[in-house]
Amino acid sequence: MRNTAKITTAVLAAGVLTFGLTACGGSNKSSASADTSGPLVVAASPTPHAEILNYVKDNLAKKAGLDLQVKEFTDYVTPNTATEDGSVGANYFQNQPYLDDFNKKNGTHIVPVVTVHLEPLGLYSHKVKKADELKSGATVAIPNDTVNEARALKLLDANGLITLKSGVGSEATPQDIAKNPKNLNFKELEAAQTPRSLDDVDAAVINGNYAISSGLKPAKDALVLESAKNNPYGNFLAVKKGDEKDPRVQKLAKLLTSPEVKKFIQDKYQGSVIASF
Repeated sequence: MRNTAKITTAVLAAGVLTFGLTACGGSNKSSASADTSGPLVVAASPTPHAEILNYVKDNLAKKAGLDLQVKEFTDYVTPNTATEDGSVGANYFQNQPYLDDFNKKNGTHIVPVVTVHLEPLGLYSHKVKKADELKSGATVAIPNDTVNEARALKLLDANGLITLKSGVGSEATPQDIAKNPKNLNFKELEAAQTPRSLDDVDAAVINGNYAISSGLKPAKDALVLESAKNNPYGNFLAVKKGDEKDPRVQKLAKLLTSPEVKKFIQDKYQGSVIASF
């Protein structure tokens, strides 16, 4: 299932990217920077990214002279391909390991601008109250994209549910498990599908944004949760290379790392989303 999902995602990404590059005449140069006088359209996951952006739009952008438009996407592919082909001017949904992997596999030229927050990855269950209550042979759903699958396995490793082979990096798969004392079975799903699997599996590792949008409270409901300390998975505002100095992007970067946004994150998410600045 993992291979099928990855092939499908790659084909979809390649199709969107091909269209974008054709429209731009095959140039790697930024298309969004051609006109910086119009609104800045930012692609974002609905929760918490679009919510944070909409707070900026409704409370801070006008005073800063920024015309901000937020365009929501529920997948992890289209925001990058849309940024690459100039359909949007920026995106806000991803972390550095994911972006590095995406650029490498899709030939895109997306770069980070400023890191805003961390969404701790968590293990959730509708069937047990504690991770150590998982029975032998239990089925655990995990994201099937390269970076988030490895991240999920590292979370389980850090909490003693499995042991990964020494030296395994950001491309770990279930085949890299050295010890599996509970004989856990892994069901690999698209990240967005993991919350919906909770009634069908014994537990699921769920990305923070999908957990929150599904009504889960990571700081309260997760059986185990990623530590924020030295965590490389902070989510950032990103643009196509060459657009970093766009004055609209610079204004948004400043607003996203303002005291007002930090307070909004703290008040609204109560530790389920953590400001990184």
